[in-house]
Amino acid sequence: MNKVILMGRLCADPEVRYAQNQNQTAIARYRLAVDRRFHRDGDATADFISCVAFGKAAEFAEKYLRQGTKIAITGRIQTGSYTNREGQKVYTTDVVVEEQEFAESKSASAGNGGAAPQTADPDGFMSLPDGIDEELPFN
Repeated sequence: MNKVILMGRLCADPEVRYAQNQNQTAIARYRLAVDRRFHRDGDATADFISCVAFGKAAEFAEKYLRQGTKIAITGRIQTGSYTNREGQKVYTTDVVVEEQEFAESKSASAGNGGAAPQTADPDGFMSLPDGIDEELPFN
């Protein structure tokens, strides 16, 4: 079984290209900075994982993902190789993205964006503002 689950932040905005086929399939490439669980000598370390998404997933990446966005992905590892211009063989390892989703709220990734933090009651639940009962889809 070849299954990968990662959570990290985008190192840069996704690079999106469109294949020159009939469907003009979108192909998005991005690198994900994934923190290591254990640190060496107190230094924070991360692995930088190359990811590639195709089709609708690539279009989603192009539209919504930006540098610093924290996302969770599932996919599979794919290896390959090619010969570069100097004639040397280069080996590649990518995660082919099958699913991707945001791992934090937009306000958290934007440094709270000036919004006031929401406080929780001592029981751990957030209190709702008055008059919101009419807007809830259930009672």
